[in-house]
Amino acid sequence: MRCPRCKGLMVRERFQDIGDDTGQIYFEGLRCLVCGEILDPVIVANRKQPVTPRRRRRLLPTAA
Repeated sequence: MRCPRCKGLMVRERFQDIGDDTGQIYFEGLRCLVCGEILDPVIVANRKQPVTPRRRRRLLPTAA
């Protein structure tokens, strides 16, 4: 597989996530040997979701 970012070679790799709240510690994914891009099923699913614009916060006036 080719990297979607730089078209470099992607290789399978096993990653460790100690902060995951699903209870899984290890997960399989792909890592680009050129730019370091990481893809796994969660990343791919999140990138397929449409981006919803956030409301901009109003800035408070600065003290003079």
